[in-house]
Amino acid sequence: MKPHQVKAPSSNEPSPDVPPQVRDVEESWEVVAAAERFSGRVISVRTDTVVMPDGGTADRDYAVHPGSVAVVALDDSGRVLLIRQYRHPMRRLLWELPAGLRDVPGEPLVACAARELAEEARYRARAWDTLVDVYTSPGMTDERIRIFLARDVAPIPEEEDSYVRRNEEIDMPVVWIPLAEAVDRVLTGMIHNSPAVAGILAAYAASADGFKGLRPADAPEA
Repeated sequence: MKPHQVKAPSSNEPSPDVPPQVRDVEESWEVVAAAERFSGRVISVRTDTVVMPDGGTADRDYAVHPGSVAVVALDDSGRVLLIRQYRHPMRRLLWELPAGLRDVPGEPLVACAARELAEEARYRARAWDTLVDVYTSPGMTDERIRIFLARDVAPIPEEEDSYVRRNEEIDMPVVWIPLAEAVDRVLTGMIHNSPAVAGILAAYAASADGFKGLRPADAPEA
């Protein structure tokens, strides 16, 4: 991995140069009307009429999403695992992190992530940390993604792999590339998938202190 000068932040050591209010906080403006416009297999689309600070109202359309998880899997050589998947809305084959929906009620997020790593990439990991939380497009959807860092990884033996892959999953090649090279490919416009971009850059930054500043795998979501 290339050397870098990123100073890993620590929640226990707030910077005196940054105002304490620079953090996302929960807030809910009054909704005076709501209408569902569409309901599909995964998402629905609704319009909320929201009261604005001046007392007026404005309609806000957004997609309601169950949420997702994604995994930055690193091997002992500092390489990151990427899969390639066809994304029909973009008409592109995108290099991505193993990821999936939070579609099992009550399933811990780290268990969901481990399941996706196994199903999509045929790998398992022994060490898990919370890497970063992302709102994918907060102006148009409530989808949130928790991205995990997975280490001490190993392939799942073929005889233990009983998952049946369908549709896009049938043709998803897996590659391992150096994390620094993945960063270069993000910054040069070769990797575009939003959780992949966030996860790769976050992992590179967090590697500055050997990932000591990361939250535990079961850290609560804000």
